[in-house]
Amino acid sequence: MAIELIVPSEFDGQRLDRFLASVVEGRSRSQLQQLIEDGCVQVRRGGASGASASPKPNLSVRAGDRVTVDLPAATAPADVAPERLPLDVLYQDADLAVINKPAGMVVHPGAGHASGTLVNALLHHMRDLSGVGGELRAGIVHRLDRGTSGVMVIAKNDAAHHELSRQFHDREVEKEYVALVWGVVQAGRRIDAAIGRDPVHRQKMSARARRAREAVTRITRARQLRGVTLCQVAIHTGRTHQIRVHLSAIGHPIVGDPLYGGVRRRIPGDLRALQRLDRPFLHAERLAFAHPRDGRRMEFTAPLPEDLMNILEELPGWHDDDE
Repeated sequence: MAIELIVPSEFDGQRLDRFLASVVEGRSRSQLQQLIEDGCVQVRRGGASGASASPKPNLSVRAGDRVTVDLPAATAPADVAPERLPLDVLYQDADLAVINKPAGMVVHPGAGHASGTLVNALLHHMRDLSGVGGELRAGIVHRLDRGTSGVMVIAKNDAAHHELSRQFHDREVEKEYVALVWGVVQAGRRIDAAIGRDPVHRQKMSARARRAREAVTRITRARQLRGVTLCQVAIHTGRTHQIRVHLSAIGHPIVGDPLYGGVRRRIPGDLRALQRLDRPFLHAERLAFAHPRDGRRMEFTAPLPEDLMNILEELPGWHDDDE
């Protein structure tokens, strides 16, 4: 299946493989480089009549270029086995499914996670999944970190996958999370800081990386408890670890997040319930988008899971009526 992309002005002068990695969801840069090398990508210069028959991954694209990518037809995953894992399906039709991912579940197979992933579960519960993401990412349009619970949308065919991916890329999808952070944070706070790979700790992302991409996070609501704040967070972009990085960067890491400073050895006695957290207190509460077939607005929410609610129930001030 071929997709056609117009290079926006902000990507002018960027390498072809980097441009594609930024706009084609579900494909790694190395996979896209292979597609380019295999002749599956063509670039037609803006206003020119001829197409570049065999561009190289390092070709510099220009604003207005038409880039055609011939994605391989969907194939059944050969090495990923369906697994009878619990799956909380909030909604599904012929084009998509919306699920409530539990914390602790990795989205797709990878190093150290060959089984027990969301993809394994999807292959058992749903026979009709998009193959655009490759055999290890069947149906996956976006992702949540392993420790993050909440709402995700899954594509059931390639047309739905492309349209949903476009909506994510064009920032038309509304994404809201609930996070418990250390300290006092005020509603209305906007964090506008580019995010890139940490040059020292490669498993981390950083707001101080040299090579970084735009990222915007907003605190839309905040409830101050004693020593912590329960925040509702909206993100306009979807960078890796974005909320975790941004909240840590402003000095308010997510409680229970070991990677970005959210785990503390010394905790006041009235907050001892926080010691039971075995994952970051982060939940994808709401997702809104246009249906990929007919454009109707779709909105889904998932309440805080039991493990997080149990923590809140024990925090001082949670049952106060002064909110």
